[in-house]
Amino acid sequence: MKPALLIVGLGNPGSSYESTRHNAGFRALDALHSVFGGGEWRDRPKFQASIAEMMIGTVPVLLVKPKTYMNRSGEAVHKLVDYYKADPTFQLLVLSDDCDLPLGEVRFRSQGGPGTHNGLKSVVENAGEGFPRLRIGLGQAPAGADLAEWVLSVPSAEERTLLDAALRTELPRKVEEFVLGSSQQ
Repeated sequence: MKPALLIVGLGNPGSSYESTRHNAGFRALDALHSVFGGGEWRDRPKFQASIAEMMIGTVPVLLVKPKTYMNRSGEAVHKLVDYYKADPTFQLLVLSDDCDLPLGEVRFRSQGGPGTHNGLKSVVENAGEGFPRLRIGLGQAPAGADLAEWVLSVPSAEERTLLDAALRTELPRKVEEFVLGSSQQ
């Protein structure tokens, strides 16, 4: 299947990171996979990623979980964009966590810099700043907390409930709006 859109979730591979705040991008992909009925996840070593195919409406989409660590996510994105000759400005959508947004808020951004997010920095280095993204709010780290340690920690049950609710409702709605709008280009 030649996808019309690559949806890349940012996260770290491995079970020790699976439930951390920083893996909100991977959890977002799992939510989309469930809501829209994605195909089987397959490891694709040549892309350094796990990939699942699915349709959103009539639009073929690839869900992508880079197998690199967060700080090297752009390597997998570059390989996929190059292979599929995708235009990052409308055929790539990156899902990432954002600790500057309130917990559970999902916000679209059409382009821009990475801020302090190292996964986004890697994607920007490999695909430019012109790609759209959906930022998933984690809320702010507690005062005095080390940000790196906090994003790599597991959220409380209450935080997880709020985040999961947004990933099952608001995120699919915004992704569907983006996908159906992009398919018109």
